Amino acid sequence: MDSPMCLVENADGELHVVPGAIKYLMGLNQQVVVVAVVGLYRTGKSYLMNKLAGKRKGFALGATIQSKTKGIWMWCVPHPEKRDHTLVLLDTEGLGDVEKGDSKNDAWIFSLAILLSSTLVYNSRGTIDNQAVENLQYVSELTERIKVNSSSAASSSHDDEEGGDAQFVQFFPNFVWAIRDFTLLLEIDGRNVTEDEYLEHSLELRKGGGKKSLMYNLPRECIRNYFPSRKCFVFPTPTTPANMPHLDSMDEADLCGSFRKVADTFCRFIFQESRTKTVKGGHKVTGRMLGHLVNTYVETIAKGSVPCLENAVLAMAQIENQAAVDDGLGVYQRGMEEVKVLFPVDMGQISAHHLRSDHQATQLFMKRSFKDENGNFLKALVVAIAKHYADLLIQNEDASEKKCAALLEKLSAPMAQKTKEGIYTTPGGYELYCNHHDNMVAQYRAEPIKGVRAEEILEQFLREKSLEKNSVLQADKKLTENEKKIHEEKARSAVLEQEKKAAEEKRAEMERTMEDDRRSKDEKLKQMEEKMKEEMKQQEQDFHRALECKMQEQKDLLEKGHKEKADLMRQEIEEFKKSNTPEMEGDGFLESKVMPVLRFGLDAANTFFQYKLMKVAFMK
Repeated sequence: MDSPMCLVENADGELHVVPGAIKYLMGLNQQVVVVAVVGLYRTGKSYLMNKLAGKRKGFALGATIQSKTKGIWMWCVPHPEKRDHTLVLLDTEGLGDVEKGDSKNDAWIFSLAILLSSTLVYNSRGTIDNQAVENLQYVSELTERIKVNSSSAASSSHDDEEGGDAQFVQFFPNFVWAIRDFTLLLEIDGRNVTEDEYLEHSLELRKGGGKKSLMYNLPRECIRNYFPSRKCFVFPTPTTPANMPHLDSMDEADLCGSFRKVADTFCRFIFQESRTKTVKGGHKVTGRMLGHLVNTYVETIAKGSVPCLENAVLAMAQIENQAAVDDGLGVYQRGMEEVKVLFPVDMGQISAHHLRSDHQATQLFMKRSFKDENGNFLKALVVAIAKHYADLLIQNEDASEKKCAALLEKLSAPMAQKTKEGIYTTPGGYELYCNHHDNMVAQYRAEPIKGVRAEEILEQFLREKSLEKNSVLQADKKLTENEKKIHEEKARSAVLEQEKKAAEEKRAEMERTMEDDRRSKDEKLKQMEEKMKEEMKQQEQDFHRALECKMQEQKDLLEKGHKEKADLMRQEIEEFKKSNTPEMEGDGFLESKVMPVLRFGLDAANTFFQYKLMKVAFMK
């Protein structure tokens, strides 16, 4: 993407997605790291995003008191350090823009930035004083504007969320506070401190239960609870006040050296520490999936509802999993076209192509699908592939039948002409007929690439010719009645022997097909199990990360003397553990997830047999 484009418009007090931006995301199959910047208008947010993009210009900086960014703008660039990842930069409309008059959308833009990002950068100017913290008023409203579970999406009560704030911690982005034009010394009580220590000191809670303390603590508690992973950068003024309006056109070398140093450290931190965007369940997000999320969240807000992480993931999973089925089937069909053009082929050849194409289709499905907890979409792919394979088997059989019938017609033409001319009705004609007949069968068997119905079509041909053969036998005056009976028995034995060969051919085809089905099922179970183990591992990591953050927060509260708040935090942690325990039961949980997939083989086999029965019924 050469330049930023608007992702979410904010027009006339309403938010709308921009179709062109969604289309771009839908074509982006790489996993994404999403960095969003929020803050008051005209605080230099766009400069930071241009810096992360590695460009001097891109997001509009502006040089007046008017806000330049409206809605949410997006810039997708190759991630400088994560291979096969795209860095998605989201520059949001400045909060508190006086020109808007009605600031009701500020909270929604702030909420969208949290929902969509893996790292949230809050940009402010000056210092972290009480006013700067209170400007983050939207943090205290998050529980009213974002729900984690669908069971609580219809309710406005924060208490409906099992595990409380810890649920949000699992899915909320890392938090980075960027302080611009910082002119103070980093000292607390005469002691030098780091930027992070400065931030933590600014977020310390006041003791006491008075109204002033409660109001003071509320935004700080929210920041501490929702964003346990916090980082701070303090930027000195980049240039003289006279040059500030021309910041976007100035060379880097002309900027203050200390400013450049902090900016480089900031970018390096973002590149190295920002995680791949994930959603509830630990699933990593691609650009295409991010597009679905933007659509879902903005549509939900437009309807006056509260965005729900679980509902958004479920809606996205339905779309992505169906697309995974379609893509997987497409891969299978394209793979089978290679063998289809060769029909008729033997069972081994079509089986090898089937297993290879089926494996490729399943791999693609596993890569794209997620949250297919009962295996319904994988089963849909299995059945679709089974139906297509069964249809190809029938087409291969038809091609084999046509080729074999045409071959027999060609090889038997000389005998038909001799029969018409009466060559075989003379004494000794039966012996001549048998010699020609056996030679014709030998020529038929010597012909390569006849397909899977070679013996069956020959058996039908011999049965049809048995009356003709018997007529020649009975007309041969050279043979005695006893010799005729012996030849009749030999002819019947030959037909029965051919019937056995045809039956063996059918049995071998059926066994090969069922073996293919078994191998296919085992392959899918293996891939499904590996995928679920990886997903559970990611969920467990997210769970423990959130748990560790909350336990550290509880420890900090105790050390600062906030025993009552620490006790509440302990209760929240226990609820969080209980609500997540079923997801962490290891092999037993995995077994319950994988077991439904065991029906795949039966589904596929039944489909094949149905097609075979339909074929038999049609032939009858």
